[in-house]
Amino acid sequence: QVQLIESGGGLVQAGGSLRLSCAASGRAFSSYAMGWFRQAPGKEREFVATINRSGDSTYYTDSVKGRFTISRDNAKNTVWLQMNSLKPEDTAVYYCAARWGYYPGTSEYSYWGQGTQITVSS
Repeated sequence: QVQLIESGGGLVQAGGSLRLSCAASGRAFSSYAMGWFRQAPGKEREFVATINRSGDSTYYTDSVKGRFTISRDNAKNTVWLQMNSLKPEDTAVYYCAARWGYYPGTSEYSYWGQGTQITVSS
């Protein structure tokens, strides 16, 4: 089992940048594919990005391609989401998640963090 704690959320102006961190505790972080999801008010949770166990394969939803970058450091049990050129429509609660197996685009994750709020002002 793995516990996930996100940090780095906040308020930023449109066009700005933020980096989210997700610290994992528990065993075998390097065994999990990791993902970021977000949920805006009144909307369903949506997939944002995922990275495989070794960090050499990533996949993004179309709306964030070229603006967001997911990365990980297995020695630090941490995954990050670098968000650049932020837009008001990126406003949401962002969640970190872990799963066995790398399946780009799936929402079937076993472990979830508590979420961190990102607000992008126009």
